[in-house]
This record gives sequence, C-alpha cells and structure tokens, in this order.
Amino acid sequence: MSRIAAVIGGGVIGGGWAARFLLNGWDVRVFDPDPEAERKIGEVLDNARRSLPGLGNVALPEEGRLSFHATMPEAVAGAAWIQESVPERLELKRKVFQAVQAACDVGAVIGSSTSGFKPSELQGCATRPEQIVVTHPFNPVYLLPLVELVPSEANPPEVVAQAKAVLTGLGMYPLHVRKEIDAHIADRLLEAVWREALWLVNDGIATTEEIDNAIRYGFGIRWAQMGLFETYRVAGGEAGMAHFIAQFGPCLQWPWTKLMDVPELTDALVEQIASQSDAQSGAHSIRALERIRDNNLVGIIRSLQPTNWGAGALQNAHDQARSGDMGLVQDISEVADIAAPVLTINRAVPLDWIDYNGHMTEARYLDAFAAATDRFMQIIGCTPEYIASGGSFFTAETHIRHIDEARAGARIQVRTRVLMAEGKKMQLWHEMVEGERMLATAEHMLLHVDLSTRRSVPPPPQIAGALQRFAAAHAGLDLPEGVGRAVGAPR
Repeated sequence: MSRIAAVIGGGVIGGGWAARFLLNGWDVRVFDPDPEAERKIGEVLDNARRSLPGLGNVALPEEGRLSFHATMPEAVAGAAWIQESVPERLELKRKVFQAVQAACDVGAVIGSSTSGFKPSELQGCATRPEQIVVTHPFNPVYLLPLVELVPSEANPPEVVAQAKAVLTGLGMYPLHVRKEIDAHIADRLLEAVWREALWLVNDGIATTEEIDNAIRYGFGIRWAQMGLFETYRVAGGEAGMAHFIAQFGPCLQWPWTKLMDVPELTDALVEQIASQSDAQSGAHSIRALERIRDNNLVGIIRSLQPTNWGAGALQNAHDQARSGDMGLVQDISEVADIAAPVLTINRAVPLDWIDYNGHMTEARYLDAFAAATDRFMQIIGCTPEYIASGGSFFTAETHIRHIDEARAGARIQVRTRVLMAEGKKMQLWHEMVEGERMLATAEHMLLHVDLSTRRSVPPPPQIAGALQRFAAAHAGLDLPEGVGRAVGAPR
C-alpha cells in the first residue's frame, strides 16, 4: 500500500488530519482552493510538531512530504487514503466524492470528517459507494485519538478492516459505529451537554466560564480517564452499576433537563454568550489557546501511561508497535551487532519535560537514563515477568554529566554499553545525543537483588550470561571520555 494521503479541505480539521498523517511518516497532498490554505495548515503543523512527537515514549518516523495541489485529481491520484473535510453541506460533499472517484485508485479508502451525515447519505451519488466511510475525528486531530468509523451496508468488511488498520497505525482509536445514526455517538452526547449549557446561560443560571469550570474541575476530569459508564460503576460502590441505577435512576423522571428543547438563539443570547466567552479567554490569541490546550492534553494523556489506562494505554500500544521500526529491541536475540552500544532510547523531548529555562529539566535526564537502563535490563532478560518472580537490579550509584541542552521536540537517542559485569554488579555507560550533538552521559552502578530479602545476590545464569556477552563484546570499544570522573574533576 502506498503511504500517500490526500486531504480535501484544509481548515482546522483538514489541517489536523494532514499533521496526523505527515508526522506519522505519510506523504500528504492537500487540495483547498482557499489562497490562505498553505498558511493555515502551516500554523496547525507548527503546533503539531511541537506537541505530537513528545506524546509517546518512542520516536515518530521521519516526517513525510507535504505538497499543495491546484486540482483535486492531482491531489488524489495514487493516494491510499483520501480524507474529505469540506464544510457540512451534503450537496458539496457529494460533488467532492464524484470528483475524487473520477481520479482516485479504486482500492483507496475515502473518509469523511462529517460530524452529522450518515455514510449512506454521502454515498448517494457515488460511483463506488463501497469506498466511502465516515471517519469523524476530534479537534485537535493530531493529538486526540478518537475517530468514529461509520460504514453503511454498502461497505464490505475488508474496507472497514483496511480503514481500521490505517487509523490504528496513526495512533488513533477507530470506534466502529455498527449502525448508522445522525451525528454518530460522541456528537450526540456533546449536543446533550451543549443544549443544557445554552439553557443555563439563557436562564441566567451560569456564565460560560462557570459552566466550563463545572466541567473541567469536576466530571470532565473523571470522564477523561474513565468515561461515563465506568465512572458511574465506581459511584455505585461495592454494589456496582445496578445499585447506582436504583439510587439515581428515579432522577431521570424529574424535570431536571431540557434535552428535547433548545433556547431560541436570539441576537441577544448570541451576544451574551460571545461577550462572556471573550471575557473568559480573550486575553489569549487562538494560536496561544491552541498551544495551552495541546500542553494540557499531552500532560493528561501522558499521566495515564504509567497506569496503562484510557488514552495512555492506547499510546503505550502505539509506542510498542513502533519500537521495532525505530531500532529498539526487546531481547538480546534481536541485537544486530552485540559489539556496538545498544540503542535504548529513541524519542522526542515532550512538553512536560521542559523547565523555566526552556530546556529539558535535569530530573528528566535521569528519567531518560533510567528508562534506558530499564530497556537494557529487559534485553538481558530482566523482564517484568522476571521481576515479578522476585529478582531485579537496584541502582547503587549514578553520575550524570550535562553537556548540552535539549529543547521541546528534540529527537534524542540514548546508546548503552556495559563497562563491567562481575558477580552482583552491572556497570552501565549511557550517552544521550541529538543527531551528532552529545547532550549528556550517565554512569550507573547497579546490583542484582533478591526482592524477597532485599539483599544483593548474583543474577541467575541466563541473565548473567547475557550480561557477560555484552561486557565481553563492549570491552573492545575505546573507553569513553568521562568514565569514573567525580563531580568537578578536570577533564
């Protein structure tokens, strides 16, 4: 399959799709008659390049090639994926699909970013309706993983499977909507909250900022990591969901909400909402708000990675799938040249690693080197399963030299070699680089420990043997400058 994606419509959503594909190594062709399209997409890409590479713990592939095209046939010819993101007018979308299918490959997937139309409506005038599916994303497309994948009866299972594979490969979560319905799943939920919010403003109950605070300081945080039903399952306590429904179900009969009604959007109400919104966040430009949003989203998703939960679990799976392509190995049998230092980290510096000086904070150097040690431990057989059985390595001493600075988005690599492997001891040397530039070195002395007694003991033969193989092979390398140096000692 070619790794070419065509994006038809370069607005906020189209630009987000372009960034998601481009930063995952796809070549992207854009068609948009707007003379400002290149500038607008360029600004979206600036934000994406700043935030997406550091979201995971494995480097993204080399960025694809971005090109802008004067005609739709130029953009879609040879593309494996075509994403339509034009305004929400059914007649316009149908015209786009007719033009696209006149020029695109018959095996390409054509996805629509529509937030409301059903796929059967979009397929109405199509030459090949089986190619067209709904792939409704959420803004910013380059960070939020959810995409609603909605087929119709015209789409064969292999098209749905092909779409799922591509979207998963981009680090997204394709939510397969099995039955067509207006506005799909997520927008129907959003509309219910939106209706209630409009009434609360209309009736003078709350301002736009107070409503936003109710969400972001309360249930929004719970929803971000656990969704709706699981949140209420926990609220039911030990008795579970049945107890929750028995306790709060009668409330659904009370006139709390106005879900079947909406206030008239008079000029006065629109002005009230707009003025409150401007007062709430007008101190920031849209681009600044986007960067603040991206910082927060990266922080929330990354905070879920250690517990392997929600969007964090999805990102972990995406990292694992890309590890091999980025040169990271899991086992000594996968090491191509045992005599060379081992690549143990290949990633970008994320936003939450940056300090007040605008570069990677010193604690994160230790974090990165500790992760490099963890990967090397896994390579020699000290896996999570082995640790669960009662053995591990403890760090006894560490010396880090900070040689140069790394900023947000910098692609860093750590290579690791064994200086010594004797009895209980493992001495490692890590070097962190950005391209050819040395950023830092770390020397670690570790002891193998029996976790039941918390005392140091020699590792078992399989781990000791793998470690000694590396030590013998690395003994032929020149001793690195700085080995054994004390703090403040002359070079």
